[in-house]
Amino acid sequence: MNLNLFRSAAVLCVFLPVLVNAQSPNSVVEEAVEILDAALTERRDELESSDEALYALVDEILLPRFDRKYAAQLALGKHWRSASPEQRDDFVDEFYTSLLRRYADGVLKFDQRNIEMKPYRGDDTKKHTKVKTVVTLGDGTKVPVDYALVNRTSGWLIIDVIIEGISYLQTIKEELSSEIRISSLDAVIERLKNENAGESQDG
Repeated sequence: MNLNLFRSAAVLCVFLPVLVNAQSPNSVVEEAVEILDAALTERRDELESSDEALYALVDEILLPRFDRKYAAQLALGKHWRSASPEQRDDFVDEFYTSLLRRYADGVLKFDQRNIEMKPYRGDDTKKHTKVKTVVTLGDGTKVPVDYALVNRTSGWLIIDVIIEGISYLQTIKEELSSEIRISSLDAVIERLKNENAGESQDG
C-alpha cells in the first residue's frame, strides 16, 4: 500500500474521539464525528494559527478516549515483555505524544461529509470489535477504514485504525521492531522524545 495514501487516510481518521458510555460502537464514532466537526467549525482560525492550541484540542479529545497503554503495548510487540516498567512508561508517553503531533495537522483537513458509516455487523458484547467506514480523500478516492475498539469499564476505546486492510499499529510495530534490532528500545524512546520536542534526529 502507498504509504502517503495510508497517512492521508489516517490523518482523517485515527484521532476520531470515542465518547464514554456510548450505546454502541457505531454511535461512538458517529457522535465523535459531530463533536470534532463542531470544534473545527467554531475554532478553525485559532487552530490554523496555533500549533499549541491544535495539539491541546487533539489531546483533550483523544486522551480520555484512546487506550494509549494498550495501543503502545501492541505497537511494541514482543519488546514490551522485556521492557522495564520505566521503559514501558516512557514509551507509552512518547508514543502517544508522537501520534498526537503527527496527526494534529491532519485534523484540520477533517470534513464530516467525507465519512460514510457502514452498518454495524459486529458483536458489541465482546471485548473487541470493529466499526467500518469509508473515507473519501481529496482526490475522490474512497478508502475503507475500520476502527478497532476495546471494551473497557469506561466504554469503548479506540486502539487501532485499519486502512484498506492494513493495520496502522501493525505497520508501526514492524518499523519499531526493525529499529530496535538495529539499535535499542532506549534509543527508540530517545528518538521519539527528541522528535516530540521538535528536534531533528541529529539534534
